[in-house]
Amino acid sequence: MNDLQKFRRRLLLIVCAIILIENLLLITAWWLSGSHSKSVELLIGGVGVGALLVSLLTAVLVSRLATKPLQTIWQAILHISPNEHGIPAPQVDALRLGRELVTSLLGQIYQLNEVTAQTAASTEEERKNISHNFIAQSLPLPLFILDAAENIKFANQAAANYIGIKAADLINKNIYMVLDMSFPSENTFDSWLKTAKIAKATTMNTWERVRLNVRDQHPELLFDLAAYYNRGNPDQIETMLLLFDHTKMYSQDDQAISFVALSVHELRTPLTLLRGYIEVFEDELSDKVDPEIKDFMDKMSAQAEQLMAYVNNILNVARIDNDQLELRLQEASWPQVLKSIVEALGLQAKVRGKTLHCKIDSNLPAVGIDRLSISEVVNNLVDNAIKYSGTSTVINIEAHLTQDGLVETTVQDSGLGISTSIMPNLFTKFYRDHRNRAQVGGNGLGLYLSKAIVTAHGGNLWVRSKEGVGSTFGFTLIPYDQLTQQAKQEGSQDLVRGAHGWIKNHSLYRR
Repeated sequence: MNDLQKFRRRLLLIVCAIILIENLLLITAWWLSGSHSKSVELLIGGVGVGALLVSLLTAVLVSRLATKPLQTIWQAILHISPNEHGIPAPQVDALRLGRELVTSLLGQIYQLNEVTAQTAASTEEERKNISHNFIAQSLPLPLFILDAAENIKFANQAAANYIGIKAADLINKNIYMVLDMSFPSENTFDSWLKTAKIAKATTMNTWERVRLNVRDQHPELLFDLAAYYNRGNPDQIETMLLLFDHTKMYSQDDQAISFVALSVHELRTPLTLLRGYIEVFEDELSDKVDPEIKDFMDKMSAQAEQLMAYVNNILNVARIDNDQLELRLQEASWPQVLKSIVEALGLQAKVRGKTLHCKIDSNLPAVGIDRLSISEVVNNLVDNAIKYSGTSTVINIEAHLTQDGLVETTVQDSGLGISTSIMPNLFTKFYRDHRNRAQVGGNGLGLYLSKAIVTAHGGNLWVRSKEGVGSTFGFTLIPYDQLTQQAKQEGSQDLVRGAHGWIKNHSLYRR
């Protein structure tokens, strides 16, 4: 017999007993009704009233007994409900009727509640565990998710395959220890993330031509990178990295540069001879030819110099990409060096109808420079100013001392100017403004090369421009005394710098 049947039987016995007593009272009253004495009538009336009271009491008692187990169950449900507070647990031992049934039902309710809570907790944990996320796991692009300490919380299988490390071995590793990334400029992932953590709640950024140096003889990878930052994420998913592989495409660009550099290298010998013959003609015949021939000779000389600068740019970019360009910094007087460079460029400017106006402060300290490479920087900046000066005829070149004690040189034109939309890519290799690409010649290497060379000197190359008004490019050089002091602190007596254009995440070495 189950608990429900027991409850029904006991309730039936109680009701039957009460009804039996009531009926006995009624039968007694009927039996006594044969006598008509006054006392008997009063007794019959009393029995009738008693029967009525017994009926009322029976209804109240039965309702209380029948609903008490239901009340206990109701109280137990409210006690475990997450929306109710302060409801105490029911006292099952106080039940006189249906205790076994209520105990059994409450056991089932409590067990069901525990299973529900465990299921909800498991579902929440499953939701937070991105490793079980179908989309993240099935994404064909390498995906890394970092916590606030920049440790890897999740890496999908595509990421593991891309860098050649098992996904399980990546978890809780610092991202900079796993991804040895190098960037074409100082705008690295590391520097962006540090700034974002200070100034942003949510932000995102992208990088092109990122280089990944992979261990264990794994081939070098080149890719574009997208990152999203979300401060204080409750699931501890603070930063997401998504990699877009372009190794084949970017490698072809690098191979093209290497091939062009190899081909251009063969031009240096005949070009050097050509420049030599032009110089001989200028020295021997400049006073013996008419002005028209003299003008032709000047134009030939200017074109030869421009072609030599073009050849040097390509060769040096190839050396930078292969990390083979070394600069030996030596003490030099910047006013003397800059004047000689500007004088050499004067003929090139004159042929194009431009005038170079040079203003150099007299209090400049000696600087540490690689004269040949820094000449290429000035050549590139002046050449760009001439190209983009439009109808203006004057290029202003100035050199002065900054408040930080650095020697700063600026090249200013009043020409086309630069749109703000292309500023972030201005120093990227091969990048050129599509709007004037057809009107102005170039290969998109000059500023990339100049940036690398100035950076290797310890300086900074910058630009200010307004479209339709003109542009000012400037770069800084460190005084020689400061450079030698740095060398002493680093324990080196040689001022030799590599002019590679790839900037590493410095956090890789801090951790």
